[in-house]
Amino acid sequence: MSDTCVSLRVPWPAPPRVHAAFSTRHGGVSRAPWAGLNLATHVGDDPANVAANRAALYHHLRLTVEPHWLEQVHGTEVIRLDDAVSTKRGDAAITRSPRRVAAVMVADCLPVLLCDEGGQEVAAVHAGWRGLDADIIAKTIACFAAPPSSLMAWLGPAIGLCAYRVGADLRARFVASDARYAQAFTRIEHHWHMDLARVAELQLVAAGVARITASQRCVHAEPDNFYSYRRDGETGRMAALVWIRDDL
Repeated sequence: MSDTCVSLRVPWPAPPRVHAAFSTRHGGVSRAPWAGLNLATHVGDDPANVAANRAALYHHLRLTVEPHWLEQVHGTEVIRLDDAVSTKRGDAAITRSPRRVAAVMVADCLPVLLCDEGGQEVAAVHAGWRGLDADIIAKTIACFAAPPSSLMAWLGPAIGLCAYRVGADLRARFVASDARYAQAFTRIEHHWHMDLARVAELQLVAAGVARITASQRCVHAEPDNFYSYRRDGETGRMAALVWIRDDL
């Protein structure tokens, strides 16, 4: 392995029994264009390398169970990991069990982690513009037994406003659904740019979640640390993970 497996600390005020991490591209055995710790099996990388990378992350985080890797489709399906899971196709996962690790993979889209203040429930959400447009955050919050006022959220690294150029039609679509979304779009050099994290913040607040911590790191701007699909095209994926420790 070329480097030590590295993950980012998730600095949110979660209770001690809730643990979370966000992987970088450092470490791993994948070679260009997936060089580093690619965790996705669907991007053309050698499956053996992906398996080795996932194992490295497993040991680095000292997990006791494998993460539940989703087949993400930019939809709004929330997988309840405590139920008998008949499908892996979804873009969010929620659990109350210490025997489950919720995870989502990203390479531009926004990862959102959620937990309740008692540390009884955790969830991971994959939020690109399609998911945000379809209210995947609100749909995940609705799956919690705890009230939204008791939840806290962490918004991980994603493509930032300066790099995320979008069409006027997408801006119009969001603003037509809620005028407050206008503040998440900025015109730069005659083109509209979208702030995914700002849209997510607005949706969290609207759903009743007040405690929000944002990474504010742009994956597009940090090629040494993060994958970015918009920057590189063929590339790997990072992961945001959250789980409950059963020994606390």
